[in-house]
Amino acid sequence: MGANSSAITDLSENEYLKKLSGTESISENDPFWNQLLSFTFTTPTSSAESKVLEEATISICKSLIDNNPRTGNLGSLIKVFLGRTKELKISAECQDQLFIWQAHNALFIICCLLKVFICHMSEEELQLHFTYQENSPGTYETSTESEDLVEELLCCLIHLIVEVPLLDMTYSILLEAVTTFIILLSYQIFQKEIIRESVLHKYLMHGRCLPYTSRLVKTLLYNFIRQEKSPPPGSHIFQQQPDGGGLLYGLASGVATGLWTVFTLGGVASKPTPQQEQSSPLANQSLLLLLVLANLTDAPDSPNPYRQAITSFKNTQDSSALPSPNPHAFQINFNSLYTALYEQQKSDQATLLLYTLLHQNSNVRTYMLARTDMENLVLPILEILYHVEERNSHHVYMALIILLILTEDDGFNRSIHEVILKNITWYSERVLTEISLGSLLILVVIRTIQYNMTRTRDKYLHTNCLAALANMSAQFRSLHQYAAQRIISLFALLSKKHNKVLEQATQSLRGTLGSDDMPLPDYAQDLNVIEEVIRMMLEIINSCLTNSLHHNPNLVYALLYKRELFEQFRSHPSFQDIMQNIDLVIGFFTSKLEQAGADLSVERVLEVIKQGAVALPKDRLKKFPELKFKYVEEEQPEEFFIPYVWSLVFNFGVGLYWNPQDIQLFTMDSG
Repeated sequence: MGANSSAITDLSENEYLKKLSGTESISENDPFWNQLLSFTFTTPTSSAESKVLEEATISICKSLIDNNPRTGNLGSLIKVFLGRTKELKISAECQDQLFIWQAHNALFIICCLLKVFICHMSEEELQLHFTYQENSPGTYETSTESEDLVEELLCCLIHLIVEVPLLDMTYSILLEAVTTFIILLSYQIFQKEIIRESVLHKYLMHGRCLPYTSRLVKTLLYNFIRQEKSPPPGSHIFQQQPDGGGLLYGLASGVATGLWTVFTLGGVASKPTPQQEQSSPLANQSLLLLLVLANLTDAPDSPNPYRQAITSFKNTQDSSALPSPNPHAFQINFNSLYTALYEQQKSDQATLLLYTLLHQNSNVRTYMLARTDMENLVLPILEILYHVEERNSHHVYMALIILLILTEDDGFNRSIHEVILKNITWYSERVLTEISLGSLLILVVIRTIQYNMTRTRDKYLHTNCLAALANMSAQFRSLHQYAAQRIISLFALLSKKHNKVLEQATQSLRGTLGSDDMPLPDYAQDLNVIEEVIRMMLEIINSCLTNSLHHNPNLVYALLYKRELFEQFRSHPSFQDIMQNIDLVIGFFTSKLEQAGADLSVERVLEVIKQGAVALPKDRLKKFPELKFKYVEEEQPEEFFIPYVWSLVFNFGVGLYWNPQDIQLFTMDSG
């Protein structure tokens, strides 16, 4: 990296930064601020670039931590920024790039400093640093001004995000405002326990920020929906004046691109992410902030207003929408939201937003279930599950729970069998030239169960997969022959596993009868789990046969082809009742096929099945309660969601870096 490398390390010796962090107090009106804030570079867009910057400036930050109690320079810098943001909206409308450029630079420096401060001190200590003012050496003094600078900065960031229009020249400062907001809430990442009360929570839930709740949520959602591309570097940035000065003046001479060159060099270890290829940092960062806010814990005396806003907004095109008693309610274009959600489903954070909206916002759920192009949303979810080996377990859970929520609706379960898909290229086990969305969904869920049986062996995953199949089973229609085969193949696999565990339990029992030293493996528990799953599979097959047998000749065919599988369960006490109907169907159609003669072709067998389905005496089939499962969030869902959301911020935040050794909230492999 040569000269560029030395330039970046020279930041710790930069005269302006040294003055800011030094022992001399700088008043808000000092010309120094104009000099400090007159630099031009492209801000970091990856954790690798941020790591380089942080390592180069850590000594400056620590020096400010030591000296700020006497100088109050952090407070002065924040007041300079607050002063400049008052006219930001007008500056954007008047195309005043210089003003916006300097305000962005001030916020960028504040964000870098806060990140280090938060990592090194408690929230109470940080609040004190905001209140320190100029004082004589050896003594500390805090400001007695009535306004709270932390709350003022937070309100200013919210105001900036919701008021300043999104243009090429404002893109960077809007992105920096969202990033700084995330940094201010990042205390959680350094704590093992979930933070339930804090100064920042108080400001967000009760303070001057509260009236902006719905506008903030709406703006962050629209930032996600718009997926506005980042402007090309230099296209909107006010260029440095020829008279010199500014942060980069001393270190960029001879290296025209200065920090920009160093920042865009690769090579520092960072997790490759879809966001490194994505073109909308603001959309990504806004979505992460939205998820962080939605998952803040409720205040002791009031619910989280950001979650309330997310769970109650309505469609702009819904003319029947009555005024809501919820003060945080607003309207948004559901069609645009739907499009953005299905286009962005490759990312964990978009899947988590979809889950949140489907689970908690009944207006969104009703709208989505009424769509006639549900395949646009369902196919990306199925693709996540299909590539289960490449996804983290949390992403797979979210995708699966989305399917479970959708299958709670009978209309959805009917309509997916009417949507015919052609050439599903990502499904590689078999060429699927034409298949219904319903049959594809069954194939992918069964594949997920089989993957789980051989690899992760997660009971939670099994339960949700089977619940989704069970919800759909009464509405199975025209199942593809491959889907029908896979249902019976899964049953065969379970049957084989059942026999194996039974055999192991018997041998283990015989071998250890006279021995007290060896603890017995818990085969009884294994057997119990497998029998629960087998029972569920039999109920799913039974539900289809009793409700829609005449619509599913391929399932009857697959059942008859492997009928010997079911014989061992006929007399099993756990399955006797559910086996009655399956036995009846197998016996009835076996008799019909025998009457039709020997050596029948596949086509002829299917024809006999279709004819027999009409003649089958339905009244002889025993009625069972309808199979219906509803997703319910576990108690204290924040114990799962808060670490998950912050792991997404850690892994996918644009231009964000934290030392992995400092992270307490989650383990490095949980994201």
